[in-house]
Parts: sequence; structure tokens; C-alpha cells
Amino acid sequence: MSLVPNERTKYLATLINTVAAASIVAGVVAPMVAFTFGMPGPISGGFTVAVGIVWLLVGAALHYTVRIILGTLKP
Repeated sequence: MSLVPNERTKYLATLINTVAAASIVAGVVAPMVAFTFGMPGPISGGFTVAVGIVWLLVGAALHYTVRIILGTLKP
């Protein structure tokens, strides 16, 4: 049995999980750090929080997708 399909699936899962982490960092962590240091942003208030929540949900959805993909690995 060839292990190539499993390895390709793992690479795909790694790529998607990296995009998930990057979306959380870019959409949630970076604005929080900027706010902590008092850096001005183009928007503020509730809209910023809403955008951060959307990015957090996108990252979580991508991570959950990775878990589903890894569940398809063959023994």
C-alpha cells in the first residue's frame, strides 16, 4: 500500500491549519496588540470587535475542517 495519499492529505491539512492560525493572528491578535499599545486604527468600537469575531470564527472553521480531513486518513 502506498503512503503517498496519506502524506498529501497531511500536507493539505497542514496548509489549511496554517491559514487558520494566520487568520486568527491577523484578525484577532494583531488588532488587540495594536489597541494595547494605543495605535490608531482605521475603525474602532463595535465594528472592530465584530470583524475580530468573524476572523476568529473563520479560523475555527478552517481548523475544524482540518480535523475532518485528517479523519479520512487510511490506516
